Amino acid sequence: PASLAATLDINCDCKEYVLDYLLHSFPTQLHESFTDGDGNLASRPAYDEDGNAVQCREALERRNRLIEQLASMEPVQGALDQVVQRFGTGMVAEVTGRSRRIVRKVDVNGDRLAVENRPAQANLAEAQAFMEDRKQILVFSDAGGTGRSYHADLGARNQRLRHHYLLEAGWKADAAIQGLGRTNRTNQAQPPLFRPVATNVQAEKRFLSTIARRLDTLGAITRGQRQTGGQGLFRPEDNLESPYARDALRQLYVLIYAGKVERCSLATFESTTGLSLTDSSGCLKDELPPITTFLNRLLALTIDMQNVLFTVLEQLLSAKVESAIAAGSYDLGLETLTADSFTATGSEPIYVHPATGAETRLLTISMKERNQPVSLERALELRREPAARLLVNARSRRAAVQLPARSLMLDDGEVERRVRLIRPMERLNFALTHLPETNWQEVDERTFATIWQDEVVQVDEFTTSELHIVTGLLLPIWKQLPEESTRVYRLQTDDGTRIVGRRVSAAWAAIAMAKPEAPVLSPTQAIAMLREGHAVLDLADGLQLRRSRLMQVNRIELTGFGSTAVDRLKAMGLFSEIISWKLRLFVADDMVTGSGVLERLFERHPLTRIADRKAA
Repeated sequence: PASLAATLDINCDCKEYVLDYLLHSFPTQLHESFTDGDGNLASRPAYDEDGNAVQCREALERRNRLIEQLASMEPVQGALDQVVQRFGTGMVAEVTGRSRRIVRKVDVNGDRLAVENRPAQANLAEAQAFMEDRKQILVFSDAGGTGRSYHADLGARNQRLRHHYLLEAGWKADAAIQGLGRTNRTNQAQPPLFRPVATNVQAEKRFLSTIARRLDTLGAITRGQRQTGGQGLFRPEDNLESPYARDALRQLYVLIYAGKVERCSLATFESTTGLSLTDSSGCLKDELPPITTFLNRLLALTIDMQNVLFTVLEQLLSAKVESAIAAGSYDLGLETLTADSFTATGSEPIYVHPATGAETRLLTISMKERNQPVSLERALELRREPAARLLVNARSRRAAVQLPARSLMLDDGEVERRVRLIRPMERLNFALTHLPETNWQEVDERTFATIWQDEVVQVDEFTTSELHIVTGLLLPIWKQLPEESTRVYRLQTDDGTRIVGRRVSAAWAAIAMAKPEAPVLSPTQAIAMLREGHAVLDLADGLQLRRSRLMQVNRIELTGFGSTAVDRLKAMGLFSEIISWKLRLFVADDMVTGSGVLERLFERHPLTRIADRKAA
């Protein structure tokens, strides 16, 4: 198509603007060095005796060669022309503001490109052709993104799934939402599948990042929840202007300063970007270039250098976002909890405003979720993935499929290779170097299938758990609520009651409702509370139960025991392990076995206090 377009008598590209810019803006004037009054060496434009600017012959030759090279290039088609000419006007419905376009025509004279005039009514006819299924591809711009509907309407003939590709998103978040709303409307057979499009030029993510940030802001302002603004189009890592991205950028600066970024030294970074990271003494500045300046400078770098810097930045950003999500501190705004059943089992007032009498209540919600374990067939399909392995834990006799996971860049610049273990009801990610320290061993397919299927059969149809929501008047006691998570949740119970409030841990709820006498906790409630990692249970005689993380696995550990009590505690069902040459006691993390152990333990050492702590 490029060679065909070169034979047209009209100018169908934008080279004249680039050539005109080079002709008038390419620096060709010669400069001379001089010393100012303070003794500083500087440069200034050179002029001859008649006051005319002196031109640099080498610069003139470079400019002329560049103009000749650009003028000899074949026309480069835009995305719209490529789509129309590739699939043909009989397949593509174009709803844009163009009154003329170049189309491909095949006739007795062969394959050629021709200029086609489009009447004002063309957009209406093209949209109708798409909805009536006479044309399978629709391309529309801002001119066709208002006042029309392209969704899989139940009253239209074309009810196929819409694959909506967002190309050239621009800078306006409201315009992006306007365009996306054309294919996702009421009375539709099925919702569309949105696909944002970006090239392999890493700096182009600068534009998508701006849309992601503005969509999140738009959703937070207009709807009170951040995830609805972007309609799930973007991941947390796509917003390159978030607080996590700013932290990742500062860490990138530190790595560049320390010389730990391969192929990009400090001198190379400062010379290519024009950004200075050091002060006059050679130390790292306190006020480093902001994220917006850094992203804009990336647009002027070579593709290779963009890939180098963006790869490191994305790894740092992913590590920080994943850490925030794992710690429960990632701010998603107002979240809607979903489950098969919500039932309010308790409601207790914990604060009453003295002036208005408004209450703050602590609700206990019973949540029932349907379990969807990974089937054996799906697990064996995962084996076809590259570097997949079938594993069985020699100690717990549990099965898992090992898959490679995305590597993380640590704060010191080291890249940590990780693996993912797919289990019937969970996924575990940890460093590849920690795998030999565990009891996971590779087995044959027959052994794996037997153990995996036994685990799947033992999974209950539903999982019932309790969650605690503080609702009502929150501002007066906001600082008394847990600091590790400020998420606000909403849910609807089975009887239609809508609840909005802060979710708190079971340990915090127990402390808030604690009475002067010793707390009462059943063994099953204790195990559930310890699994969350927010609670520490103090027992009589100085014993303490808490969640510990060893070998990338959460364990329920008993501490504070003496050497003379080990045999008695092991007789109750606790088991011992020697870790770093120290004897440690653990309770089986199993609801049936662990409950029996805790029941015997509570009889001998009663529960005295429930303490709250941040999640491990």
